[in-house]
Amino acid sequence: MKARLLSENRRLYYQIQSLFEIVLKEKWIAKNKRILIPMLKASFFNRDASLVAQQLLGKIIRRKYQGHWLAALIIETEVYYIEDKGSHASLGFTEKRKALFMPAGTIYMYYARGKDSLNISCKGKGNAVLIKSAYPFFDKFTDANALQIMQQLNLTKAGDTRPIEKLCKGQTLLCHALDLKVTEWDQQQFDAKNFFIDDIKATPDKIIQTARLGIPAGRDEHLQYRFIDYDFARFCTSNPLTKRNWAENKHYKIVPLEKARGNIT
Repeated sequence: MKARLLSENRRLYYQIQSLFEIVLKEKWIAKNKRILIPMLKASFFNRDASLVAQQLLGKIIRRKYQGHWLAALIIETEVYYIEDKGSHASLGFTEKRKALFMPAGTIYMYYARGKDSLNISCKGKGNAVLIKSAYPFFDKFTDANALQIMQQLNLTKAGDTRPIEKLCKGQTLLCHALDLKVTEWDQQQFDAKNFFIDDIKATPDKIIQTARLGIPAGRDEHLQYRFIDYDFARFCTSNPLTKRNWAENKHYKIVPLEKARGNIT
């Protein structure tokens, strides 16, 4: 009888201990909540910058803001090489440009007209890709209130709510909508708990290839190092398809992804 009682007590003890461990585990997961999907590895960025820029189209930027996951689909990128006069790296190494000379996959953020801008270093010192624009993205991993949060983060100068199609239309608007700041992320690595890029296996059928924006005259402004997801062209920073007096195969090209890779001059 005594042995049976001890056995029952031991079983009850182990049950309580197991439940306690489960509760602790659930509390830990809640506290350290992260999306259980793989982020792009540094090896993805350790390739030619033009290839990286094109293959980033269709990838998802995920950002955790005050416990809420936000996301945006990358629809426009620009390439910058160290020998390219339009690049920051061509001006030489400084502490502010240090991330461009760090290992591929390092985040490089700087102020564009006083506002945050997101870039990622690629293979070869000084080479990088600029995330030019994106489109808000929602799936089972994003917070139910993600759109409202992004809109609140990125109000107009007048304090009005931006429509969804304009929330991430430009490099600085994108950073505002996802709360990405130079002071927090420059020279850092992507972090699966807070900020990363993942692959949902969505590849554009066609890419628009054209010249970059805002490059001063005489700084290789003619190079067609800007890539746009054709299906999202109307949401990019400046749509080549609707620009007055612009002609296909002169000011821009529409090419399948594979052909665009080898056609960047």
